[in-house]
Amino acid sequence: MSDLKHSHITERIIGAAFKVHNTLGNGFQEIMYQWALVIEMGIAKLNFIREFEMPIFYLDQHIGTRRVDFLVEDTISVELKAIIKPEEVHLAQAMNYLEAYNLEIGLLINFGSKRLEFHRFTNKKYNPSLKHPVLSNQSQPSH
Repeated sequence: MSDLKHSHITERIIGAAFKVHNTLGNGFQEIMYQWALVIEMGIAKLNFIREFEMPIFYLDQHIGTRRVDFLVEDTISVELKAIIKPEEVHLAQAMNYLEAYNLEIGLLINFGSKRLEFHRFTNKKYNPSLKHPVLSNQSQPSH
């Protein structure tokens, strides 16, 4: 077992992703992996919200919304890709979600290559005393 923060959750998410990839392989559209991961995370008894939408602010002004593929256990953002090789822009996007949502840990999981790829991110700007109001008031039920 790893000593990384929230590793007990991220290891279960990654394990579920490996089961999906081992079953489906690569070559499907991202949405297929997303739905298969819904099933596997349910089997793993992980609480999650799919397509979690968050407002994005700039200088305290609302400028739009973004969706992360999954918010798991109200703690981990999970972004999925189904591409041959993730690029810097995909890694930056995953990190931006962490900072925008004030989440500490995130995963980028790529199902598009022959072997499952995952990247684990830690938000160095995370502020534990700053709970994002949308996270604490989210009305969408968890699974």
